Amino acid sequence: MCGIAGFIDFHKRSSENDLSSMSDTLVHRGPDGSGLFFEENGDFSLGLGHRRLSIIDLSDTGKQPMSYRNLHIVFNGEIYNYNEIKSELSKFGHRFNGHSDTEMILHAYETWGEKCLDRFIGMFSFTIFDRTKNELFCARDRAGVKPFFYYYHDGIFLFASELKAFHVHPRFKKELNISSAAAFLQHGNVPGPHCIFKNCLKLRPGHFLKLNLRSKNVLEEPYWNVYDSYNKPKLNIGFEEAKKETEHILSSAFRYRMVSDVPVGVFLSGGYDSTCLSAILQANGVGKLKTFTIGIKDSKLDEAPYAKQIAKYLGTEHHELYCDENDALNLIPMLPAVYDEPFGDQSAIPTMLVSKLAVRDVKVALSADGGDEAFGGYNRYGFLLKQGSWLNSIPSPLRNLASSIMGTVKAERIPYFGDTYNFANRYEKLKLLLRDPSPENFMLSLSKQYSQKELKKLLAINTEEPETLYNKKFLKNEFHTGLSYMMAIDYQTYLVDDILQKVDRATMAFSLEGREPFLDHRIIEFVARLPDSYKYNKGVKKYILREIVHKYIPKEMMDRPKMGFAIPIENWLDKDLKSLVLDHLSPSNLKSSGLLNQKQVEELLNGFFNGKKEFALKIWYLLMFQMWYKKWMV
Repeated sequence: MCGIAGFIDFHKRSSENDLSSMSDTLVHRGPDGSGLFFEENGDFSLGLGHRRLSIIDLSDTGKQPMSYRNLHIVFNGEIYNYNEIKSELSKFGHRFNGHSDTEMILHAYETWGEKCLDRFIGMFSFTIFDRTKNELFCARDRAGVKPFFYYYHDGIFLFASELKAFHVHPRFKKELNISSAAAFLQHGNVPGPHCIFKNCLKLRPGHFLKLNLRSKNVLEEPYWNVYDSYNKPKLNIGFEEAKKETEHILSSAFRYRMVSDVPVGVFLSGGYDSTCLSAILQANGVGKLKTFTIGIKDSKLDEAPYAKQIAKYLGTEHHELYCDENDALNLIPMLPAVYDEPFGDQSAIPTMLVSKLAVRDVKVALSADGGDEAFGGYNRYGFLLKQGSWLNSIPSPLRNLASSIMGTVKAERIPYFGDTYNFANRYEKLKLLLRDPSPENFMLSLSKQYSQKELKKLLAINTEEPETLYNKKFLKNEFHTGLSYMMAIDYQTYLVDDILQKVDRATMAFSLEGREPFLDHRIIEFVARLPDSYKYNKGVKKYILREIVHKYIPKEMMDRPKMGFAIPIENWLDKDLKSLVLDHLSPSNLKSSGLLNQKQVEELLNGFFNGKKEFALKIWYLLMFQMWYKKWMV
């Protein structure tokens, strides 16, 4: 894994020094080496920059930018089946200088063009300058594991693995995209393909981009979509056969993620996903697996003892680190630099901590993200199936009447419940769901921290809600179920914009390569077509995955509530971070950004510090935005 950056400047005002500066901002992504490709002709100046984290082919034959005939590439990621593809290409007469996957991409692109993407099993974002076609070709992996940002305005096209590379280019205009900032306040991330800056976008997962260097036109097209699998009939397959085939695909995906010329480890939380990954790998004879866990002292939500128990049972070489609150709090000032687009998921902190631990012993770590989205693991899925069914059983006139009555009564005036934790938020969501208890409305309601009404009051500037994949209806009616709908939406929104950004930046901050075995596209292509009952069975989430895990780990060792690393965000904001909150959300700093309504922010702060702890996440998002703004915009 590496960092890539570059430009096409049709005004020819960009220099090799500009390219070097862009590349240098990504040194944390690739401390093992760097390379530049720069040329200028009559029509444009072009730069390709690369920072190398040596994982496969540690020799000089793996250096980038890499050239082959009229093709020049910078590549971030791994193609795990590159040896099989090289064997296929060898039959066409291709010869290779080294054994890197980068070299294979160039030969594959020359042979198959954009269709080469269909053959790749891996995580990737790359840019190829095709001198013959006079074209820039950019691509991103199917799930969106590897990031790719691009900026196109006034004759300058910039691309990079992280936004910070744009800031050092003299022709980048850092203009705040107000609608993206508003979307961040609702979701805790900026939903793709949008970006926090104007004229800037994220290349969508499963897409490629072509920039024609003659016409200067950009064309972005899909080559893969998760709905291609959801929009097929469910497989007529028995549970035991489905379980066997699922395990077979999982085993293949997991083994591929062990391909490396440097040490590999696994983030082990003790939950079903990471246990499944560790158990199958250990059973497949990969040697003594290195596993890593972070624990937190004095917490009832500490999973580290369970992870240790699992590791002992499997016989892994287990590493754990217990941190106190200061270890976590000390990372907070780093967040705006690491996450150079506003980011509100506080679990970034433990992810950074476990990455810092793992990099002492390995250079690659496997993370078990994607299991919830593929196998139906989130609590909201159960909530939809139970509460959605109940609400839809109520006649529409009665639901509308109840919603109207609730609209005349404020939440705090409800006897007994009015003062209970988070009641006001739930009250407002219930009003909306009574009017429309569809899966689509459930998804929007559960994914937003602020309602549209609250957001309008919070913003000091009027803006329109950006169109996102939350609003798209790609699932065909004949294949539509509530569970399929929510899982498909999560796979292309929350997974990409939150989880994968979190892991990529957290691992790369410590020059650690993070890999995502559950996001092998073959897994979702098969599991999406399994009956819903194989994933959510009589209230049991991830049913088929659990049954696979119970082959390796006793069921009684695994059966416990889903936990996760405890982030006491309410206590932090009320105590340790109070001065930070009051500083960044002060009238002068709010005026500096100009986005937020000062009076509304004061009401939220007063409510929180006077006991309304359900406002904690709202305030955390405000804090993260203001800290980001101060770092990158002032």
